[in-house]
Amino acid sequence: MRMRRIVFLCGVLALGFMATPALADCDGTPAQCFWHAHRAIYHMQNHIAYLEANPNVDDADKGPVIDHLHHKVLRIRAEVGPRWPHWPTPCCYSREPIHIR
Repeated sequence: MRMRRIVFLCGVLALGFMATPALADCDGTPAQCFWHAHRAIYHMQNHIAYLEANPNVDDADKGPVIDHLHHKVLRIRAEVGPRWPHWPTPCCYSREPIHIR
């Protein structure tokens, strides 16, 4: 009975660790979490582009993989949220337009 509880607890903990979000390895600062997510998205999009450009693989084989990677990218972007603005509005947008005769 005790062994059964230990195995059950280990199973629950394993499922809990596998279900953690993709940003779990960030150190707590929003910028670090954003760059981890950005790097993951970049690699997934490169993998999608490679699969789409590979003529040696049948579309029926690479279609589900591409679809899965695309959904992972969307899920990570939803977790990260919108990117914060880094720069204030530049001065050139607030000046008068130039009229050429």
